Amino acid sequence: MTNTATPRSRRDSFKAIIRVVSGNFLEMYDFMVYGYYAPAIARAYFPSHNAYASLLLTLLAFAAGFVMRPVGAIVLGAYIDHHGRRRGLILTLCLMAVGTLLVAAVPSYATIGVLAPLLVVAGRLLQGFSAGVELGGVSVYLSEIATAGHRGFYCAWQSASQQVAVVFAALLGLLLQYWLPPQAITDWGWRVPFLIGCLIVPFLFVIRRSLEETESFLARRKPDIGEIYRSMLANGPVVLVGVAMVLMTTVSFYLITAYTPTFGVEVLKLSQFDVFVVTLCVGISNFVWLPLMGSLSDRIGRRPLLLACTVLALLSAYPVLRWLVASPDFGTLLSAELWLSFIYASYNGAMVVTLTEIMPADVRTTGFSLAYSLATTVGGSSLAISQWLIHVTGNKAAPGLWMSFAALCGLVATLIAFRDPRSRMQHLS
Repeated sequence: MTNTATPRSRRDSFKAIIRVVSGNFLEMYDFMVYGYYAPAIARAYFPSHNAYASLLLTLLAFAAGFVMRPVGAIVLGAYIDHHGRRRGLILTLCLMAVGTLLVAAVPSYATIGVLAPLLVVAGRLLQGFSAGVELGGVSVYLSEIATAGHRGFYCAWQSASQQVAVVFAALLGLLLQYWLPPQAITDWGWRVPFLIGCLIVPFLFVIRRSLEETESFLARRKPDIGEIYRSMLANGPVVLVGVAMVLMTTVSFYLITAYTPTFGVEVLKLSQFDVFVVTLCVGISNFVWLPLMGSLSDRIGRRPLLLACTVLALLSAYPVLRWLVASPDFGTLLSAELWLSFIYASYNGAMVVTLTEIMPADVRTTGFSLAYSLATTVGGSSLAISQWLIHVTGNKAAPGLWMSFAALCGLVATLIAFRDPRSRMQHLS
């Protein structure tokens, strides 16, 4: 990609970063809140005499949103590659808002019966459909407005904005713990974060409407939908490499954020207050490391960071989890999560920009979004997969094995992606 940004356009680009990542915040906020309050949601919508079955059904409903992501990536990704980044990002925000409102407002199973879980799953599917292209649309937009030599730093703000959502949701959880008794949170208090998400939608919509189309897109010939899909088929191997690279990110991210409250309370038997504090610290840690490592990848290259982080995850993920379950207290949980946070953020700071660089320009959003969403369909199911692994193996550290597998996928994909630098560079226009 050619960058000819002037000092004035750099200032404008900084403002554009804030505008474009605002919707990204909402997408991740909704996913985090659902993960944080999974036990309460289980009691409201998926009641059962078996607590494990109830919680697993809730986590499967959480995972259902990820099943729709590839569909959203293909449909909405093609829309963005044909009609423009700005129009597509406004559309995804509107769809996401409807899904959030649906989850927030559905009465409980005790009130409307089986219709309740069906509507919740429908809301999650709509959220997943819009989220299927949200991350790709934001990442591509940031890569196309980046100033010369700073593409990694710009793209890192896609993930950094998600960490703001993690911190905001964790702070809200702490406040609810302070203001409401546990029974009130279980009965109705868990709905408050969802309703707050609905209330900030109009503000985010106004911000995103002010986005300008990228110069890179305006200067390019607009492929029709058929051309986009034919190009996607031709570039299938690149997408598969992207899927394997992203799997490391999605598995580690959802384990250290959305799954932490459930793991901390249901498995380690720690207090809700302690696990929300840890999640808050993880969000802050991610936010700090992501732009730093994105910038470092601009200086030393993407490959060294990607390789180092996947090897670190392979060597340490399971031992760290074993150490945690052997000494399940606040300090150990915080230390373990901050270490995994460093690995995740360092890897992701280089991975997101790499994915925008290896995708052909004419299908950049569709290709990125499809690779990301396919990986997230698996990685986003980490809550249910982790809970299931613990149940069938009796090993509370089993989620560490799952993260190790994802790291192996990332390592192999990185070696393949950088096997022939010349073939990769042809996509950077």
